[in-house]
Amino acid sequence: MANDHGEQIRIVQETVAGKEITFAHVMGGPAPIIYQKLGLNPQLDYGSSAIGIMNMTPPESAVIASDIAVKSGNVYLGFADRFTGTLIITGEISDVTSALTEIVDYFRDTLGYVVCKITKR
Repeated sequence: MANDHGEQIRIVQETVAGKEITFAHVMGGPAPIIYQKLGLNPQLDYGSSAIGIMNMTPPESAVIASDIAVKSGNVYLGFADRFTGTLIITGEISDVTSALTEIVDYFRDTLGYVVCKITKR
């Protein structure tokens, strides 16, 4: 990009991580192909299973969220990424919903995060 004087303009972009949970969703009874494509535990009763997925900033928050999830009930930690802030858990629908609720409540009430509503389909 150049200005009227033939000089180049340098643009610097920065991201400022807020303290927030930007996405929290429970997929009830997902198709087995979703588990396979995500590399999740295929040894499940698909009829009563669920996948919970979250995204948060700063991304290291996924470590805390994964700890809360596995301690909150009978859920399987499918994926936790401290570089993108993504967390995926699986288990029974009630356990996954409970784990996401525990995470959202703790982050909002104790850590002062801005949190989104947990959606479910």
